[in-house]
Amino acid sequence: MKLLLTNIKELLQVRDAAPKMVSGIEMNILPTLKNAWILLEDDKISNFGKMEDLKPLAVDETIDCSGKIVLPSWCDSHTHLVYAGNREQEFVDRINGLAYQEIAEKGGGILNSAKKLQETSEVDLYKQSAARLEEVMQLGTGAIEIKSGYGLTTEAEIKMLRVAKRLGENYPITVKTTFLGAHAIPSEYKGNKEGYLDLICSEMLPKIASEELAEYVDIFCEEGYFSVADTDRLLSEAKKYNLEPKIHVNQFTALGGIAVGVKHKALSVDHLEVLTNDDIEALKGSETMPVALPSCSYFLSIPYTPGRALIDAGLPLALATDYNPGSTPSGNMNFVVATACIKMKLTPEEAINAATINAAYAMGLSDSHGTITKEKKANLVITKKIPSYSYLPYAFGSNLIDQVILNGQKI
Repeated sequence: MKLLLTNIKELLQVRDAAPKMVSGIEMNILPTLKNAWILLEDDKISNFGKMEDLKPLAVDETIDCSGKIVLPSWCDSHTHLVYAGNREQEFVDRINGLAYQEIAEKGGGILNSAKKLQETSEVDLYKQSAARLEEVMQLGTGAIEIKSGYGLTTEAEIKMLRVAKRLGENYPITVKTTFLGAHAIPSEYKGNKEGYLDLICSEMLPKIASEELAEYVDIFCEEGYFSVADTDRLLSEAKKYNLEPKIHVNQFTALGGIAVGVKHKALSVDHLEVLTNDDIEALKGSETMPVALPSCSYFLSIPYTPGRALIDAGLPLALATDYNPGSTPSGNMNFVVATACIKMKLTPEEAINAATINAAYAMGLSDSHGTITKEKKANLVITKKIPSYSYLPYAFGSNLIDQVILNGQKI
């Protein structure tokens, strides 16, 4: 299958030899081609250039993109897309004055989702999750990371990861899976956190590794959940099973978890709503990607990740949705990009880089996703007719996507 896109108003994120990531002032550089064309062969980008240089080609289909902008599909490196039911009552509770931690203490939050998930069949869980995945694909996401963490038993955690793997097998989207058994302490282990960590290390990790259900390991390093010492222990154990760390850290408090993540060569450290100078220093010189989740801050009315401080310190930054039923019931990467500009003061160039090339890095996909580069995945977003790419975050409430192409196929 050969698909040719012509008369593209502007082709974004064009890189002949793409770096793994962009950092600091480089994040404000977005290479583009105006009045461009791009050729997709099967599931890969075959070639691209300016219309004035386009020679006659034998193709199966041509799409005229006059007035439209084309960019790589979004990469969403942090989601909890596989879950059962919803938690709209907690949304109302927060409106009425309860804090996130107060809701958790009264049996809500993650434990609420875990109870629902344990009671949901794998077939039903797959159907619920597939509907969400179809929606985010239509919104331009072409690669997605999916975590477990709403099971909190060996059987339920495995059920979640099986569903996530099946989604990747059945849909034309790249799915990366992460084991997040250390998301919360189950009610039956209340007062016995060590006992639950023992279960994770001695039973969950070996079974998940033996079934090859996850590539990454995660832990919620936060007051009331898991400590820095717990994080160090789990990441050390996970290394025995070749699970690379991607950790929740610094959402509400700065405990020193970022330094531990860097010590264990974490691929990413995610949330970072609360940052200290020591945290920023720990990230310098590392290969760990800081990931901001601005729609979580929006939904919970908590501080936004200080993305400007990270970028101004010469560091990279990625953006992701944190799609989950409690703190971010949305997988809309377009809203994430817009919110990063509006609330975190990223430029459109920085936000698009953070949601494409850097987001691809944050899920181990630098070689295949995130840029317009020959031989990378033919995953593209075609916008409606818009005046410029800055209009994408500016018109944050409008659906500006005309078509999405994944694996070289229109969806």
